[in-house]
Amino acid sequence: MVPVPVPDGLVVVDKPSGWTSHDVVAQVRKLAHTRKVGHAGTLDPMATGVLVLGVERATRLLTYMVGADKEYEATIRLGESTVTDDAEGDVLDVVDAGDVTDEAIEQAMAPLRGSIDQIPSSVSAVKVGGRRSYARVRAGEVVELAARPVVVRRFEALAIRRSSPRERAVVDVDVVVECSSGTYVRALARDMGGALGVGGHLAALRRTRLGPYTLSSARTLEELAADFQVMPLAEVARKAFPVRELSADEARRLAHGQRLKAVGMGDKPVAAFDPDGWLVALVSESGPTARPLLVLRG
Repeated sequence: MVPVPVPDGLVVVDKPSGWTSHDVVAQVRKLAHTRKVGHAGTLDPMATGVLVLGVERATRLLTYMVGADKEYEATIRLGESTVTDDAEGDVLDVVDAGDVTDEAIEQAMAPLRGSIDQIPSSVSAVKVGGRRSYARVRAGEVVELAARPVVVRRFEALAIRRSSPRERAVVDVDVVVECSSGTYVRALARDMGGALGVGGHLAALRRTRLGPYTLSSARTLEELAADFQVMPLAEVARKAFPVRELSADEARRLAHGQRLKAVGMGDKPVAAFDPDGWLVALVSESGPTARPLLVLRG
C-alpha cells in the first residue's frame, strides 16, 4: 500500500484536562503518521482549551506564533494558597476569606491590569541557570524569579461564588483574562490573594484563544481520531500574519533568499504569497528592504 502523504498544516486541539502538552503532541504524531509535530504555547496538565499544533512544515511557523496574545477563562480560589499557585500543588495555608467583599476583590484586581511587572510562579518553565525553575523546586531548591514585564489587557470578574457558612470560608472568582505572551494566570491568582491578605490559587483554567485561533476552530482528540484534518499552510499564514502579495519575479527572488523592496509593512513577520496563492516565505522589513525570515517554497 502506498503511504498517504503527510499534510503540512495546523491543528487546533481542545486539550483535555490531565494531559500534558507533550501527551497531545504524541497523540497527534500517531494520528498524522509523522514525528514532525510541535506546539505553540504550552498548557499545564490541569488546563484545558486551545493548543495550537503544527504538522510537518507548519512546525517552522510556530516560532513566529508563540508570542501571540492569549485569552483565558479561569477560577481563582481565595482563602487557600498552594506550593504551585494552582490546584495541583499542596496547600500551604488556609485563611478565612468570608469577609472579603466584592468591592475588595475589584480593588485587588485593578493594579494587576495593564503593563505590569509580574514575578512568575516558582514552578514555571522559566530557566534558571540552564534548568527549568519547576525542576529546581521539585529538587528541593528555593527559587526566586525576577519580575518580567507583561501586559494584562483584561482581568475581569464574571462571577463571585461564596461557600456556605457550614463550609470552609473560601471565595471562588470566575474571571476572564486577555494578556500578552509570558503572562502567568497562576501569578495573577497568587498576587490577587496576596493583596487581599487571604492567599489565593488558580483552581481552574481554560484557554479560549491563542492569537487568531479560538475554541470555535478547536477539535477534540476524539474528533481528530475520527477525521484527521489540518488547516493548510496558506490558510494558516493568512489568518496569523499580515499578507503581502508578490509579483512572479518577486516570488522567484524571495524563494532564492533574496531581499525585496520594503512596502511599509514594518518589522513584524509578514506572509508573502506568489500570484498563484502559494505561501513563499515570511518576511520582515528593515529600512528599505524586506528580508526573508523563513522560506517555505523554493
